[in-house]
Amino acid sequence: MKPIITALIALVALSGAAVAQVATPLVSVDWAVANIGKPGIVFLDVRGTLAGASEEDYKRGHIPGAIWTNYLKDGWRNQDGNGTIAQLPNVAVLETLIGDLGIANEDHVVIVPAGGAAIDVGTATRVYWTFKVLGHDAVSILNGGMKAYTAEIDADTKAPLNPIEQGEVKRDPEIFSAELRQDMLLTKTDVTTAWSAGGVMIDNRPYAQFLGITKHGKAKRSGTIPGAHNLPEDWLTENGGVLKDKAGIEKLYKIAGVPTSGKQINFCNTGHWASLGWFASHEILGNKDAKLYDGSMVEWTADPALSVQSAIAQQ
Repeated sequence: MKPIITALIALVALSGAAVAQVATPLVSVDWAVANIGKPGIVFLDVRGTLAGASEEDYKRGHIPGAIWTNYLKDGWRNQDGNGTIAQLPNVAVLETLIGDLGIANEDHVVIVPAGGAAIDVGTATRVYWTFKVLGHDAVSILNGGMKAYTAEIDADTKAPLNPIEQGEVKRDPEIFSAELRQDMLLTKTDVTTAWSAGGVMIDNRPYAQFLGITKHGKAKRSGTIPGAHNLPEDWLTENGGVLKDKAGIEKLYKIAGVPTSGKQINFCNTGHWASLGWFASHEILGNKDAKLYDGSMVEWTADPALSVQSAIAQQ
């Protein structure tokens, strides 16, 4: 190989490594403004129906250069072979999805939620977790999402002070190659083994579902995994879509009786709310032993051999 080609390949590899090194879990609005248009930075707008926003909201105004993906329809989640809905698709599907969006392995992906509610932040954390599972560490979330980005308004024009672009942005397709982190994926057997051994289980669903008052439409039974701690996902944000800081989350964990270190499993119904719980534990608190159970209660309750604890049923 010619020396000049070798040097160029090395330069590209180093630049990609540098991006990965500076990718923090959360970035601020100021950081976003300062990095608009920079090579290797891809803003991925994930506003969608879970937050009451849509593609039309994206087209009316987004961060300049941002691309949009439909979280519910583009293939970020699908039904698995056992009939459990909203699960992680196979690697090839995700590689194609991400590559077709114009995202390459060298890119730093900044996920932009609507920022209006915790469930919307959960969209960002779920996509973030997906990138991490695929071995892509150059990924961040814009803290507060578009709500925070457009919060400052010009007194005269009433328009957002930060740059806004209208219309649709399409990037040329890229080749995205995953390096699957199998250790991040928990099977039902993994979870039952950990649970049987007294492992820490964190239910990130609303309190009513934890008690068994209500349940997901696809869950076969109401209630939770016996012995689980309830730490609702909407505890973890403030002003709708801003993640609480480390000190604030530590206080919440203490209230919920959840340790801030050690092996623990976050679950919900299908791995959406639980991704926010996992993000809080793994990325903000720095507990690298925290994991997400994708199948969650929809898969768990489908197995009659597995116990479910319901406060309502015990009355």
